[in-house]
Amino acid sequence: MRCPFCGSIKDKVIDSRSTKDDCEIRRRRECEECGGRFTTYERIEEIMPVVKKKNGEREPYDRNKIKKGLMISCQKRPVSAETIDQMIDKIEKELQSYEKKEVETSFIGDLVMEALKEVDKVAFIRFASVYKEFGEPKDFIAKANEVREEKK
Repeated sequence: MRCPFCGSIKDKVIDSRSTKDDCEIRRRRECEECGGRFTTYERIEEIMPVVKKKNGEREPYDRNKIKKGLMISCQKRPVSAETIDQMIDKIEKELQSYEKKEVETSFIGDLVMEALKEVDKVAFIRFASVYKEFGEPKDFIAKANEVREEKK
């Protein structure tokens, strides 16, 4: 690991432990050059399907794209960064269990909407408004009514 403070690659592991969900190992490291301490996370590299976009292009799966969309949808909502990471982990598990090597963006979008609906209804409607390309106020109202009806 390269030290974030001085750039040296000489470090030692001071402490290692599993994260709460046992999906990562958290390592506390100390640089042997400058003495700076930093944390790294190690996780299994999982093989994800290729993503097929609406325009037909194909690109590798990118966790950060989902995270960015979730962060924007959950902005100023009572949703923690940890909860967002848990939603992404759940979505990735679903994608890994998907039997095909290629998945459409619409499938990923539906998984994101499902996860958001369970966590925060307002964030769900925000995401849906972009994902489903709402063009009129009535689209927001219809989605809000749909969410309200599901509660009953």
